[in-house]
Amino acid sequence: MILYRKAASLRVRRLSAPEPPFWCATTIAPYSGKRGSPIAIDYLTSRATANERAEVTVCENVLSEIERARIEEPVLIEATEAAEVVFRRGKEALEVCEDALFLTSTRGALPLGGRASGPPGGRDARPPFVAIATWPLDLARLGELFAEATNYGVVIPVIYPITTDLAALTQLADLARGAKFFAAMPVDVDATAKQAIANELQLKDDDDRYETLFHADVAPIQLATERHIAALAHACGMHDFVVPPRWEERSNWNAAILLTLTASRMIAMDLDLDLAGLIARSARTIAELDKPLTRIAEAASLSIIEGVDETSSEMLMEWLGGGEPGFAEYVNEQWRLSRSSGAPL
Repeated sequence: MILYRKAASLRVRRLSAPEPPFWCATTIAPYSGKRGSPIAIDYLTSRATANERAEVTVCENVLSEIERARIEEPVLIEATEAAEVVFRRGKEALEVCEDALFLTSTRGALPLGGRASGPPGGRDARPPFVAIATWPLDLARLGELFAEATNYGVVIPVIYPITTDLAALTQLADLARGAKFFAAMPVDVDATAKQAIANELQLKDDDDRYETLFHADVAPIQLATERHIAALAHACGMHDFVVPPRWEERSNWNAAILLTLTASRMIAMDLDLDLAGLIARSARTIAELDKPLTRIAEAASLSIIEGVDETSSEMLMEWLGGGEPGFAEYVNEQWRLSRSSGAPL
């Protein structure tokens, strides 16, 4: 059972550099974090907990609070679960945010009729950009959402053993063909959520999944699943990471995303950790620059920027030239590995 009560508070968080999986500069959440049942995923902390009965707070004056807040683009509006179906506060926030990724989920609602109702041909005329989180993994309901959405991507919270099932992931990828991205989101599952999962699946003590869930290290399985999801995305012609609004622009923020994504995948694969650390530090430096990279590149090499390593500089010069950086592509190719082809379990 979930109770709703109104509260005059909007959760706004600003980041100085992009972080996976959503890469946003500002997060806006008009509801409290613990909403789903029997398992609640807080998408802003990537943590799952059990939730039998919760009180969900709902922001009362979304527009006025956004006007008072300092909002940096790109923006993530976190409006998952059934609270959005009832109150539509996420859609209200979308109305005043120029570049936002609207995060909904299986039990949530699409922001249909949002910015698409703006002036014809104007900036507000394009359909809202939506990320659909596939929790709970109800393929029938998700198929309905995918068919209804026009400008969307898919986020898979990786939780053993539900969203690590290879057959289910293949079905999900087939349903999502045409999405802009198909991306994994690693989730930290606490002990209460594990018990809720066992109860939902009716796992017995002698079930191998029960033994693995409670007594084994599932991190290798979850990592292998992330890489498998990336391989599925690539095979289906979708991006394998959450694409932020206006990803096509050669902005400092997008440059920092490119570097951070590369570094985080290298770290996860234990690939040249020293270089990965340098690239990650370069990403933060780029995100905090006052001058646009494009102007610096026009005047000189990016190597003049203090704190940016040579590999990062070369990657960004290729990227600013309109190409895909060779080193980033190499890392991505290593990352995209099907579990069936021998990824570690």
